[in-house]
Amino acid sequence: MISACVDIQVENSPKRELLEKVLGNFGRILVVKDWFDGVEIANRIAPEHLEVMTAEAESMAAQIENAGAVFIGPWSSEPVGDYFAGPNHVLPTNGTGRFFSPLGVYDFLKRMSIIRYSEKAIKKNAKAIAAVATEEGFIHHAAAVLKRL
Repeated sequence: MISACVDIQVENSPKRELLEKVLGNFGRILVVKDWFDGVEIANRIAPEHLEVMTAEAESMAAQIENAGAVFIGPWSSEPVGDYFAGPNHVLPTNGTGRFFSPLGVYDFLKRMSIIRYSEKAIKKNAKAIAAVATEEGFIHHAAAVLKRL
């Protein structure tokens, strides 16, 4: 049924030639045993856009961890998010949604870490810190911590 709907859309599109090429190279219809398998596959693929249209759309969408943008329910089509609802249109592609977020204001802010450790804390944790540093092969990092004891 979905395949037939896609065929009709392609056949009637002014961009038919392009759609046939793109779908021929990259288009896939995945049939899954149940929605839980679908969620697992979606999280692995980490799509740029993911529309969730089921009777249980809210609970299914809550299980999605890796996608650029998730559109929940029949009224939330992808163009709504791209052009009107407010999220950024620049989304992680090619599965990078597994480890990147959509572009946002925070990407244009300069941040830095500030660490202020106490004498009590270093005395308590120096040996553990040195052990991790040594295990990573950073013997001078370990020495820098242990010298403070």
